[in-house]
Amino acid sequence: MYTPEYNAFLESIPPHIKPILENPAIAKTGQHHKYDRHILAHAGIALRGVTDDTMLMSYTINSTATRHNLDDLADYYLNHQTTTFEDIAGKGAKQLTIDQIPLEAASDYACEDADITLRLKNHLAPKLAAAPRLDALYRDLEMPLAELLYKIEATGVRIDPAALAAQSAEISAQLAALEQAAHALAGAPFNLGSPKQLQHILYEQQGLPIIRKTPKGQPSTDEETLAELAENHGAELPRLILAHRSLAKLKSTYTDRLPELVNPQTGRIHTSYHQAVTSTGRLSSSDPNLQNIPARTDEGRRIRQAFIAADGMQILAADYSQIELRIMAHLSADPGLLAAFARGDDIHRATAAEIFGVAPEA
Repeated sequence: MYTPEYNAFLESIPPHIKPILENPAIAKTGQHHKYDRHILAHAGIALRGVTDDTMLMSYTINSTATRHNLDDLADYYLNHQTTTFEDIAGKGAKQLTIDQIPLEAASDYACEDADITLRLKNHLAPKLAAAPRLDALYRDLEMPLAELLYKIEATGVRIDPAALAAQSAEISAQLAALEQAAHALAGAPFNLGSPKQLQHILYEQQGLPIIRKTPKGQPSTDEETLAELAENHGAELPRLILAHRSLAKLKSTYTDRLPELVNPQTGRIHTSYHQAVTSTGRLSSSDPNLQNIPARTDEGRRIRQAFIAADGMQILAADYSQIELRIMAHLSADPGLLAAFARGDDIHRATAAEIFGVAPEA
């Protein structure tokens, strides 16, 4: 959402800029140009003719060398300290938005970004040209993928707010029941979210063993510790605390939060997919993270069911089965791995059977 003043600015963009930006014959270089596509689309401009993206160039060359934002790339490759947005806009709650910054300062900031982007392109292009396989990866996969991800982000995904609201109400009732049961086990009401109160009850009142401590030397109440206390020491209260935490996270992160993220103009949720964040080449998702919707519990699967297709459409889930291990089997030519895949075995069971010298059925 933009302020009326900023919308007025967008509407006043000189008419001669739109034909240039939309002309595919005029080559353009961007830094994270997928983001720019969204901004320009809001102004009624369909960006075309992007031939290079310095963020993706750097990421393809070396995914772990540095972070791939413009400031870090300028420092890493050009030894140049850029003017950051915080330099002109401030920090924290009082940070200005771009439309509130004096035009001269905003212009200097934007022009430096454009200049640095071109300098980075000229610096990185020879590195890619010297590595044809990387250059092919960049040209044939990363750049087309950015266009596809833009379309996915702009389209968004539908959810069923009523289904999430109903689930949220059910979770509230479950949380209340867990809280009452925990209070009964503790012998008095306490704040289940307070590590200090929980330390007192578990380790002083109930005398449970201190398995590990926090960096400050306090008895730990983290998830791993509580799970160990519940499993190895038969403690019921840690089990209830873990169940309460799990449900509370589902409620705050998904059933309550997702409906709030629906764009009122499109009626859909629009996440951002990041190509140049993970060191492994996988995508990541944020605002909200749609790649981490839980699937192992009934509550998590119900949240997934709240993502719905448009009328007359269907949602298809497709996944490579153990793709990394299949590549490993191919490259290593390991007989055991190749045979397991050829038979269609559960690769984890087959590996465990070989390590422990037992039959897969065992």
